[in-house]
Amino acid sequence: MLTVQEDPVATQAPPAPPQRRVRTRSAVGRAGLILLALVVWLLVGAFGGMAQGTLSEVQENDNAAFLPANAESTRAGELSAQFSDETTLPALVVVEAADGGTLGAGQVEAVAAFAEAVPDIVLPGGGALGDVLTGPVVAVPSEDGAAVLVPVPLDATVANELVGEGEERVVNAAVAELRALAADQLAGVSTWVTGPAGAIADLVTAFGGIDGILLLTALVVVFVILILVYRSPSLPFAVLLTSVFALAAAALVIKPLAGGGVLQLNGQSQGILSILVVGAATDYSLLLVARYREELTRHAHPADAMKVAWRASLEPVLASAGTVIVGLLCLLLSDLGSNSSLGPVAAIGIASAVLAALTLLPAFLLLAGRRSRFIFWPRTPRYTGADVVDGAHLVTRGSARPGIWERVATFVTSHARPVWVVTALVLLAAAAFVPTLRAEGTSDSDIFLAETESVAGEAVLAEHFDAGQVQPAVVITAEANAADVIAAAEAVPGVTGASLVTAASGPPAGVDTEAGPPAGVDTEAGPPAGVDTEAGPPAGVDTESGPPAGVDTEAEPVVVDGLVRIDVVTEDAAETQAAVATVRELRTAVHAADADALVGGAAAQRLDTQDTAAKDLRTIIPVVLVAIFLMLVLLLRAVVAPLVLLLANLLSFGATMGISAIVFNHVLDLPGADATVPLYGFVFLVALGIDYSIFLMTRVREESLVRGTREGVHRGLAVTGGVITSAGLVLAATFSALAVIPLLFLLQLAFIVAFGVLLDTFVVRSLLVPGLVHDLGRRTWWPWQRRVPQD
Repeated sequence: MLTVQEDPVATQAPPAPPQRRVRTRSAVGRAGLILLALVVWLLVGAFGGMAQGTLSEVQENDNAAFLPANAESTRAGELSAQFSDETTLPALVVVEAADGGTLGAGQVEAVAAFAEAVPDIVLPGGGALGDVLTGPVVAVPSEDGAAVLVPVPLDATVANELVGEGEERVVNAAVAELRALAADQLAGVSTWVTGPAGAIADLVTAFGGIDGILLLTALVVVFVILILVYRSPSLPFAVLLTSVFALAAAALVIKPLAGGGVLQLNGQSQGILSILVVGAATDYSLLLVARYREELTRHAHPADAMKVAWRASLEPVLASAGTVIVGLLCLLLSDLGSNSSLGPVAAIGIASAVLAALTLLPAFLLLAGRRSRFIFWPRTPRYTGADVVDGAHLVTRGSARPGIWERVATFVTSHARPVWVVTALVLLAAAAFVPTLRAEGTSDSDIFLAETESVAGEAVLAEHFDAGQVQPAVVITAEANAADVIAAAEAVPGVTGASLVTAASGPPAGVDTEAGPPAGVDTEAGPPAGVDTEAGPPAGVDTESGPPAGVDTEAEPVVVDGLVRIDVVTEDAAETQAAVATVRELRTAVHAADADALVGGAAAQRLDTQDTAAKDLRTIIPVVLVAIFLMLVLLLRAVVAPLVLLLANLLSFGATMGISAIVFNHVLDLPGADATVPLYGFVFLVALGIDYSIFLMTRVREESLVRGTREGVHRGLAVTGGVITSAGLVLAATFSALAVIPLLFLLQLAFIVAFGVLLDTFVVRSLLVPGLVHDLGRRTWWPWQRRVPQD
């Protein structure tokens, strides 16, 4: 029997076509890249999430730490430290009768017992409060017998150290324990813990919402908008997760830099960082998703659609981010540490947002392979063939009627000159109110929008005690000029006294410690235990050392290298704008007596901060404008177009600040604005507002190179209208979330940026810029307009 042997070669399956093998290798490579991107970002999220949760630990909220080294108050503070071995951050416990009347003997004795118990308070971690005090704690009755002051002198050098498992700052823990002890031991009276330490603790508490409430509010608002925009239950999660991972990446970089002293991070900067990253990452994601969705109708495989969309989105996204980063880095020119550090902090946030939008989001969108288009369900874009969809006519499937942005584009291009002229006139009218914006600074009591214990206590303290003695102004002058400087200081309106610092300390002016106990206390039995009516000034009332006005003028002054220190007590507390105005006049008077004298102290630090902020505004604005103009020239390959965009955004900024002045002064009735508000508003509005013009003009230029400028304006506005509007709404919504933090500065910044972004989105980018560019036509691209066809 014959057997036929099978040819092994003949029985093998035919080799796969080369094209199929290429597709297989491409698919495997693509899957590997997606997996790698997801693994890397999961690691970033794990470690960055922990960094974000503990970012507040590296905050610095002391104004003095942000002042330049050459500021007068900084130089005065350095010299003043030579007159004392210790620096104090006082917490002031103010006690008043619950009915506002005179305190009884038993109540005064209870306050004295409270003062004796303060050093024994146990802080988190087991240490005693007495270990971080610079002096004894005594109770000082007021002259009217209606209040008692208990100054608690915290050591300023350890106030920011972390204690306990929760790593709470010493100043926060001390204030919290003082408030708890007062509530427990002082029944039948009203108590407040105020002073510099109380204000810092309340400020930290207000900023405590940044890690939770602010971020959650921003994410919820963005999620709702994305649901309305995409009408998809799954796509918003991909965009939102991209924003969250971008924020984790930013925190992973910023925390070690701030902890190492390379950057200064305060509560305001951290809040702005969270909002900026979420808003920017969402905006860049929206741009990529919009182009990806458009390309899905032209490409059968989602990966091919993503490749085209990614390349098309790369230039506008990088140009936009680069412009914002350059604008933010101009803040490095600021003399205030808080401003100069915000620049790199925010720039790191923008870079993280771009990186996440261009790497993590594509991985999310392609995770399901060929079925990835279903992430848009139920409005899944279907493949209709190459170049079937005309991007200039956004028509709803099944309908012959043009979309809303097609109709807007038709209206603007049909009436270009009237549209841009009327729009410009309206914006100019709004900008006319800019001079009414009060941005010279505010008192500490005005920065809190919610009721706080430190602010309420400050009012009670001023009612019963000389509030200006808590943190007197400090004058450093030559010993030979001391008498002239004292005379000049005492002649300044708002100054209650001035005296040399001597080796012997006396009681602060206004606290009569020899008048005996208040009415109702047995005057023959002597003062209650713990109420020292003979001792020198309560530790902590003078934050530097040396007695203020009221000291024995015959005592020998302390002289250091031929210099003496003069403490000047003002009528108003150092935290108020009234004290700042007094110190401004004090400097003028003192410098007239001694040109080399230096005036420092808390009020002087506020004055220098406000003056430096005003100087920064004049310095940084021109630099930002030049930097952004150069970026736009490189992007648009023109000179006229960048000028148009820059002037349009300047007009938008002016209109925004004018409307803000009306709202702040007459609608919300706010007490003024921080001196840094105009600078922050300018940098964010011009840098972020130019984004939308960049998104528009890059598409207009792309279309103009083929169809001419006027048709390019029509098609560019029609195609980008939806995505830019969505991006503007998202960014405005995220910045408006800053208003949940009960601080005046953040409320005002939230309104300015949110309103300004909406103005840019719906007016400047939709009406002013396209109308003006359409009117200019091919001249928009001068001097390199030859590549653009005639209209």
